[in-house]
Amino acid sequence: MKKGITITLDKPRTLRYGMNALAKIEDITGKTLMSLDLGNVGIKDLLAIVYAGLCHEDKTLTIEKVGDLIDEYTDLNTIAEKIGDALTEAFGTTKAEDGGTGET
Repeated sequence: MKKGITITLDKPRTLRYGMNALAKIEDITGKTLMSLDLGNVGIKDLLAIVYAGLCHEDKTLTIEKVGDLIDEYTDLNTIAEKIGDALTEAFGTTKAEDGGTGET
């Protein structure tokens, strides 16, 4: 199981993007993961991505609650950075990071 990335909201929470979370993003947004432009994501898609990454540890979360947590405890730049870190962890290292071998 992937470890995930900790983000402090109302309490420390873990953004984790396993297969179920990735499928949830596609279900909510109606877009394939590869068609999402993470460099130019809209607020609705951003909320869906954060929600999908957090709901594994708190089944009572809703997209609206995630929006409230972001508003109250953090900012969009921090969220974007944490999402990037968590997705990088989910997809493994890049060739540049592993010396060009493509192995993780």
